[in-house]
Amino acid sequence: MLRIHFTAQDLAYVRLARSPDPLWEIVCSLCRLQTDEGPIAFGPWRRAVAAQLRAPGGNGEGTGGRRAVALALRSLVPCGPYIPDFLTPAVDGGTIDLRQGVDRVLSTPRSRLRRELTLLTESARAGVRGPGAAVPGAPPPRSLRPFAGEQLARGDAGALRALGGLLTAYDAGFVAPYRPWIDAAVASDVAWRSRELAAGGVRALLETFRPMARWSPPVLEVAYPVERDLHLAGRGLLLVPSYFCWRRPITLFDAALLPVLVYPVEKPVEKSVELAPAGAGGGPGPKADVGVGPEGGFGVGLPTGPVASGASLARLLGPTRAALLYEVASRDCATTSELALAVGCSLPNIS
Repeated sequence: MLRIHFTAQDLAYVRLARSPDPLWEIVCSLCRLQTDEGPIAFGPWRRAVAAQLRAPGGNGEGTGGRRAVALALRSLVPCGPYIPDFLTPAVDGGTIDLRQGVDRVLSTPRSRLRRELTLLTESARAGVRGPGAAVPGAPPPRSLRPFAGEQLARGDAGALRALGGLLTAYDAGFVAPYRPWIDAAVASDVAWRSRELAAGGVRALLETFRPMARWSPPVLEVAYPVERDLHLAGRGLLLVPSYFCWRRPITLFDAALLPVLVYPVEKPVEKSVELAPAGAGGGPGPKADVGVGPEGGFGVGLPTGPVASGASLARLLGPTRAALLYEVASRDCATTSELALAVGCSLPNIS
């Protein structure tokens, strides 16, 4: 559990971002590629990405190939162990676009690059699960050497430019084509929480995060894979909605950085089966999925049982009811709160 400790000053400085952070979407989506969690919400997207990785050029030479881009970034964003904070620089007082975010990443001080990349290498080697990002129950991935690790740790200008190119190419290929769905889901979430904030203040806003978080003044108790206390100490808290964040919020590893809580928005599961854009592999045809391959990369193969059965149920019952039934049958969820957390829906919709 993550316990976020508020003071009166912190409560007066709680902010809700109006749009997703593009770098957090990249990081979270890389984690989603490495597991089969959320087959109803993310299955169509994974199949579309799989089609791109198999397409001509997907295995192209150099960092321009789609598969090379994904694998390079996957070495910096392993799902489960520590993820470097410099990949998601905190922004106070508003949101940024991808170009501004990449510029902030490339401006990371050399000492911080060295410290965080060293921690990434050590935690991956030891299989240590860090609070930067986690998937409960997922085994530690095979240790991978971080992309341009030594050069990045030295602050090499060429390596930093290459990293910026990877982030930009990944967003263009795997996130930007789905931005209409992402933006619609986030806009709906922010509008709802903003109404609650206007009607009932910060307390009402924090109450909207049940069941994944519980407001027990002056502490916000957040479902988390490790035990951790975060003292805001007058710095406030920035709440950032994310489409690709799944089941529970995440935050930065370094408590000295600007406090941020990235949380999953409710997925429009009624339309999720239509998520993939035309020509991106989302239409009729073989439904391959993407997961962690035998060498720690991305494997593309046939869907597992839960994915296939989820698709069949969705056609019969509708995606939302299918997701609920699947969670009840496979995870033994006993309460509406557990179901809401598992499916990614709000409590009112579950009830």
